[in-house]
Amino acid sequence: MKQLNLVLVEPQIPQNTGNIARTCAATGARLHIVKPMGFTIDDKKLKRAGLDYWHLLDITYYDNLEDFFSKNEGPFYYFTTKGQHIYSDVEYPDKIYLVFGREDAGLNEKLLFEHPQSCVRVPMIGEARSLNLSNTVALAAYEVLRQWNFPELLTKGELTKFHWEDAL
Repeated sequence: MKQLNLVLVEPQIPQNTGNIARTCAATGARLHIVKPMGFTIDDKKLKRAGLDYWHLLDITYYDNLEDFFSKNEGPFYYFTTKGQHIYSDVEYPDKIYLVFGREDAGLNEKLLFEHPQSCVRVPMIGEARSLNLSNTVALAAYEVLRQWNFPELLTKGELTKFHWEDAL
């Protein structure tokens, strides 16, 4: 089974983290959260955004980036507005880690400078600073899963019998 890992470095907004947790639950991706966070894990806004999907999560917390890197082997791809490569041009291997920075500051530039070939961006107009973090994570996760042909995900829905007369 292929494994997608989504990494949030110092997330600040509980609703974003909740939305990302829901994306992880729906896709089977593992969620990694690097502290410090801008909220507590029992925050009501976090729980509400994740709805009732918390039991589907595989989530790990780390004290800091050093702790995270000491416990995980890449490959790592860093999502940043400073990336020189388009996220959809990358061929993502198994056991990939997609790393996302703080909503207000992104990832540490030293980390980005040390790994320029692994820095990717989502194209957008020049006047836009960035996309919302939870939107970017979902976009990135589904690109990886698309490349992997959506392993273990349901790819077809089923319509229920609809009666037009009842709708009028």
